[in-house]
Amino acid sequence: MNDDAVFKALADTSRRQLLDRLHERNGQTLNALCEDLAMTRQAVAKHLAILEEANLVSTAKQGREKLHFINSVPINEIAERWISKFERRQLSALSALKKALEGESGS
Repeated sequence: MNDDAVFKALADTSRRQLLDRLHERNGQTLNALCEDLAMTRQAVAKHLAILEEANLVSTAKQGREKLHFINSVPINEIAERWISKFERRQLSALSALKKALEGESGS
């Protein structure tokens, strides 16, 4: 996984908005993703290309249409790598506290 590409892709508000739209309804065409956006079709296509390079979006041909799908795996990998390791201390402390309190109340 290329963390830099994922962070770069997620840094832009427009790309996060496109990911939100795909999260709400996966498998949309470029035209569907362009609806109600203050961006040109070309701008949306460029943002989607960056999301594809970061492996956050994948595509599949269906007839003449190209459908876009969100891939949440890179985001989950970042969460596991960057967020989870910082939570370990707090979770360990809470677990120790729970064990200590249960030990006191069980006596």
